[in-house]
Amino acid sequence: MAENQRIHAFRDDALGDLDATGVAARIASGEVSAREVVQASIDRAESVQATVNGIQVRDFERALRRSDAPGDGVFAGVPTIVKDNIDVAGLPSGHGSAAFTPARAVRNSAAADQFLSTGAVSIGKSRLPEFGFSASTEYADADPVRNPWNPDYSSGASSGGSAALVAAGVLPLAHANDGGGSIRIPAAACGLVGLKPTRGRTVPDATDRTMPIRIVTQGVVTRSVRDSARYYAAAEAHHRNPKLPPIRLVEGPGSARLRIGVIVDSVTGVPTDDETRKAVAATADLLDQLGHHVEEAALPVGEAFMRDFKMYWGFLSFAILAGGKRMFGPTFDAAKTDNLSRGLDAVYRRHMVETPRMLYRLRRSARVYSRMFQQYDVVLSPVLGHTTPKLGFLSPAQDFDTLFERLVTYASFTPLNNAAGGPAISLPLHQTSTGLPLASHFSANHGDERTLLELAFELEAANPWARIQDPA
Repeated sequence: MAENQRIHAFRDDALGDLDATGVAARIASGEVSAREVVQASIDRAESVQATVNGIQVRDFERALRRSDAPGDGVFAGVPTIVKDNIDVAGLPSGHGSAAFTPARAVRNSAAADQFLSTGAVSIGKSRLPEFGFSASTEYADADPVRNPWNPDYSSGASSGGSAALVAAGVLPLAHANDGGGSIRIPAAACGLVGLKPTRGRTVPDATDRTMPIRIVTQGVVTRSVRDSARYYAAAEAHHRNPKLPPIRLVEGPGSARLRIGVIVDSVTGVPTDDETRKAVAATADLLDQLGHHVEEAALPVGEAFMRDFKMYWGFLSFAILAGGKRMFGPTFDAAKTDNLSRGLDAVYRRHMVETPRMLYRLRRSARVYSRMFQQYDVVLSPVLGHTTPKLGFLSPAQDFDTLFERLVTYASFTPLNNAAGGPAISLPLHQTSTGLPLASHFSANHGDERTLLELAFELEAANPWARIQDPA
């Protein structure tokens, strides 16, 4: 397909080009009904699904019925979607895998309840790569999710379906979760705001609770900072973790000038590509112009961290392949998983004797991470090791060793926040030479999402990001 060929569904309907906050206000004022808005979202979904392919399960009829009485909440009546790895009553949870036939969930998971407590109306389930292991929503034997900015390119992962639908204008916001970058990576690829909260900030899903290190956190992808801020304030109203300082509703930039450390290259030893380096430098210059103190920072961890994280990645696949029948039912067949899942399992089996030491070191990363913020308020880095790749580059149909090396090089900055539990936000401040979004990554100390949101508001106002519906 041609460069700069964008696929979107923005039009003059009940949704318009508003964010979730704007749509909710329009519904609350009576200017439009929630049913009109949800129907507009369904129409938009149908218009781009054949290309973007972000929906796994349609739940359109039930969404329309629910829109007639959407209830309360900051996003009452606003259409959304839930990623297909948490349970929603009445719908199957396929986890992106062809290795089993999913049954319909009997009840919502606690994570779904928290997300839907905002009053948003889900139109179904969004697609993800198998078990969320990849950084691109691609499959060995099925069509990929395509990036609406250019359908030849990856939408990121593992929340790639959610991100593609929000970027394409089908939905103002969508559920996402992040176990190694899975909110921030697709947000970066698709030009969205993606905040991964502190570990324990949002309600964990049932499977998250069983992990020896809880790397997964629940959240959203949005098109505006205010939508992300309002979501996390609403999620906090539903469930507040007393061990963390409250975020409260953030409504604009903060007044404090921050100490910001800049990291450009990752622990892999592979240099960040030129376009990404230039984008980080431009972000650092903007921060300096805004009066923040910006200086180069040192990596807090070394290559040993990435070796441990790769092993933990493998451990998660081992747990699924070994326990799949218990987790997903008697139809589970490990032989039907893709090259990535089987390869990760093999990586772990070769090194499983090192498990106690690996877990000890990854748990210790929380302290190492926190020490960075004795010197800095925020750390700026790339989201990814290079710009968004074309589809096929991270396909699970290819040889595992090639794929794994590519994944580790690409998703090289985000995993530390998951192992350490710290918050981070991806902001699409720049574009590549081919017109794709190019994001910057901001990390803060545990519990300090408020600083990240205040800084995000300031950067959004100073350097508004490109919109897919605007002329290329």
